[in-house]
Amino acid sequence: MSSDAEQIVGLYERHARVWDEERGRTLFERRWLDSFERLLPSGGAILDLGCGSGEPIARHFIERGFAVTGVDTAPSLIALCQARFPGQDWHVADMRTLSLGRRFQGLVAWDSFFHLTHDDQRRMFPLFRAYAAAGAALIFTSGPSHGEAIGSFGGEPLYHASLDPAEYRALLEENGFDVVDHVAEDPECGGHTIWLAQAR
Repeated sequence: MSSDAEQIVGLYERHARVWDEERGRTLFERRWLDSFERLLPSGGAILDLGCGSGEPIARHFIERGFAVTGVDTAPSLIALCQARFPGQDWHVADMRTLSLGRRFQGLVAWDSFFHLTHDDQRRMFPLFRAYAAAGAALIFTSGPSHGEAIGSFGGEPLYHASLDPAEYRALLEENGFDVVDHVAEDPECGGHTIWLAQAR
């Protein structure tokens, strides 16, 4: 299945317009985004890893007065971000090899981090730590249990993976984050499994 994981970059580029058109804007994520925001200083800097087209999540934070740096591997999605929000900072880059040389008060990996293989997910936690300012908030989505799953988008395989919840907790702890909240398959958030943590 790891070969399917390597196809993610091209898949989102090929189907960027369709993904943008189909991405819901209702902000069913709002309760979690509000909890994340309460951990941030007013006007703080947020790093959005896998920002897509910038809607609705980056838009939500921009409209709330935060400075957003968005990263995505799909040039077409970053082009949409740049057109919609030219005052923010957008990068075509892979979160696994990103090098920005600065820290952020908030880190977001919503519906993006779970496209990485198990080992790549493990390697992300030191990177989360490297990008986190003191007391930074981190929010990401995962699966509810260890495994891999193949969905479909645009008629192509769409890879997902998850570690065991105990391993996520251990990785957060090892890298200086405390779990603030965690819900598996939250029925109030479209069945998403969400982790909210804060750097010590």
